[in-house]
Amino acid sequence: MDNPSFSIKPRRKAASAGAGDVRVLAVRESLVTIDTGGEAIRKNEVGFIRVGEERLMAEVLRIQGDTADMQVFEDTRGVRVGDHVEMTGEMLSVVLGPGLLGQVFDGLEKPLSVLAKDYGFFLPRGVDLFPLDLKKKWAFTPSVSRGDALFAGQAIGTVQEGLFTHKIMIPFKEPEAVVVTWIKQGSFTVDTPVARIRAPDGRERELTLYQKWPVRRPLPEVMLRNRRSERLYPQKPMTTTTRIIDTFFPIALGGTACIPGPFGAGKTVLQSLIARYSTVDIVIVTACGERAGEVVETIREFPETMDPRTGGSLMDRTIIVCNTSSMPVAARESSIYTGITLGEYYRQMGYHVLVIADSTSRWAQAMRETSGRMEEIPGEEAYPAYLDSAIKNVYERAGVLKCSDESVGSLTIIGTVSPAGGNFEEPVTQATLATVKTFLGLSYDRAYKRFYPAIDPLISWSRYLDQVEDWFSENLYGSWVADVKAMHELLVKGDTIYQMMQVTGEEGISLEDFIKWQKATLVDMVFLQQDAFDEVDASTPLDRQLESFQRVKKITEQRYRFDDKESARQMFTKITGLFKNLNYSPEASPEYERYSREIEELAQKFSVN
Repeated sequence: MDNPSFSIKPRRKAASAGAGDVRVLAVRESLVTIDTGGEAIRKNEVGFIRVGEERLMAEVLRIQGDTADMQVFEDTRGVRVGDHVEMTGEMLSVVLGPGLLGQVFDGLEKPLSVLAKDYGFFLPRGVDLFPLDLKKKWAFTPSVSRGDALFAGQAIGTVQEGLFTHKIMIPFKEPEAVVVTWIKQGSFTVDTPVARIRAPDGRERELTLYQKWPVRRPLPEVMLRNRRSERLYPQKPMTTTTRIIDTFFPIALGGTACIPGPFGAGKTVLQSLIARYSTVDIVIVTACGERAGEVVETIREFPETMDPRTGGSLMDRTIIVCNTSSMPVAARESSIYTGITLGEYYRQMGYHVLVIADSTSRWAQAMRETSGRMEEIPGEEAYPAYLDSAIKNVYERAGVLKCSDESVGSLTIIGTVSPAGGNFEEPVTQATLATVKTFLGLSYDRAYKRFYPAIDPLISWSRYLDQVEDWFSENLYGSWVADVKAMHELLVKGDTIYQMMQVTGEEGISLEDFIKWQKATLVDMVFLQQDAFDEVDASTPLDRQLESFQRVKKITEQRYRFDDKESARQMFTKITGLFKNLNYSPEASPEYERYSREIEELAQKFSVN
């Protein structure tokens, strides 16, 4: 086997007679009640239920006296009352080290490619593999010397992980300064000791190229508490090259956003475009409870997709954590925490990381199922009463971080929400809207009209438009935000006129209002809509967005003279066609110049000088 089984060793039994004999008391689907046998256990501690030769991984959810409830991450068939449980003394954790990039893991960080190779496509239960390749050697270059005092999160050296310099850091849980007593250079596997550190109490420990961290705890908490890291205010947008997002509803680097929408509204294509073209270093896609077909499409597509930033494969800077709807519910709930912890790890190295959680609705449904089995008091639509705080705890782990070496990294979290029937009033969507700062609401009506991306400009919003105004003023122009708001107001007025026309017909509105509606329609057709399958229009750099916005702005601000509504319709229809051809034309090409000139001439022909 290329990747040997990795087992967390059970901790030593308690010394008192009879203590430490943990047994199963009851089984309710994936929820198992255990008798602790007097052993001290903690919430979120990991244990293994012994079923013959199989060891089923489980996590403690609730402790009541000498009993505890554990959620089992695998099928519980065959688990019986009286089965032995091995408690590990460790929290549910992930392994952090070189070799994570380009991999596909399940929600518990098991490498699916290795599982498929060793066991086939029908994965057996009770298999626990180490996430990293234990045979591959990495060239380790120390950056400190013997006798140096370091704090948690500070680098002792680096290895080259593909395109990225991967920092090997002092364990994040170290509360005080440690002294390096020994360190060596060379090529090592991830489990080979490369350094030794001494704590203030005199204890020494060896460091390898990897370390572990509990997924439910924010990774930088010790560094923030010791003021070795500092949270910064997001002040720069994350450019996605999608015009409607970057211009009207920007997402800040280190910010939060949600994309709710009904089935068939284009969430998968939109998140794929964001992952491919966004100005981030590393992308982590967490497929939580989605259909297996969508996940397989992502796994196949990313390695074959060219990365526009590096020219290589997009998978080279991507990690996929997938827990599809056919996998155990309990593992689905942990998958988002796994993806975020991996993102926090690379942020601590000073990289800009994007985590896409697809979808938080399935994650919340997994919490609802577990809460129901634990017979907790339900909240709205039977979701747990702590749903709101759980969603806030997830998104609050995003942010911009100034690390101890003065490097600045960010973690941006975008969660997709799949409300039943597109109902944005359901609890998960409402709790998410109260947490995030950008809301990109997908509309079934726009998707039905083939208006893609189907982001509805009338219900979507972004609090980052004002927050990063200084950046826009410095990098675009001073009145950018004011002009964007004016353009959005035109869209709102255009919709109001359209609704009036639905009742009265075109005859019921004035020529002036008809022209205003045509202007709003032009903005929608040529700026908000974008062809994801055209190699030019799929990605619009910010400088081209600026040029396009100013061109549209000039046309919508001009006054025109038309004899009747039909002549106005014909002019705007022609300009719309020219604009679409312009969007498909490579910048500075002869076609681009020609369409630009024709748009200008047509607008001037009907303008009032």
